[in-house]
Amino acid sequence: MMKPTYLSCATLLLWLFMNRAEAHPHVWVTFHSEVLYAADGTMRGVRHAWTFDDMFSAYALQGISHAKKGQYTREELAPLAQTNVESLKEYDYFTYARADGKKLKFADAVDYWLEYKNAALTLHFTLPLKSAAAAKSMQIQIYDPSIFVDFEFAKDKPVSLSGAPQCLLTYDLPHQPTPAEQARLSQLDAVPLDPSSTYGEIFANKILVKCP
Repeated sequence: MMKPTYLSCATLLLWLFMNRAEAHPHVWVTFHSEVLYAADGTMRGVRHAWTFDDMFSAYALQGISHAKKGQYTREELAPLAQTNVESLKEYDYFTYARADGKKLKFADAVDYWLEYKNAALTLHFTLPLKSAAAAKSMQIQIYDPSIFVDFEFAKDKPVSLSGAPQCLLTYDLPHQPTPAEQARLSQLDAVPLDPSSTYGEIFANKILVKCP
């Protein structure tokens, strides 16, 4: 894989996603998600908090001016946060939802910001649905179809529910690869997945909401 000699904070994440087919995986994300409901019982969106791996965080911070050594304020990280969400839009924010089996569409990310803690960057953002949805069964999947980015539920309170006290929230961990699947994964550097492939979906993190 060709490596750049230098990438500014404004182009790093975009470069990574543009070169997503050349490596697998290249970024690791641990995340917490909150499913948002309104008082009328409709789902309105999802709020994410994605913590990037230490190596990606260190690369992303190159060239960012900050007043205190080892510390970054939300304001100092604002340009990088904007680059993040703008780059993620092309990939549907790696978030896919269904209401009673019907696909839902998200609008552009809002309320986004970055924080730096324990040598890692965490991207906070909200994905509102284009249209509020009412359903007895909601399924939200978080995954990268190309497996360029590896997603993992946070160990502490990985999912939560806001505004829907009568609903039951559960989540399923990603499918564990079989020996044959593991062999295929090991070959992705040399033989990347086709852009239209749905192979990555079998390793999706799933959030399930059941309402009366």
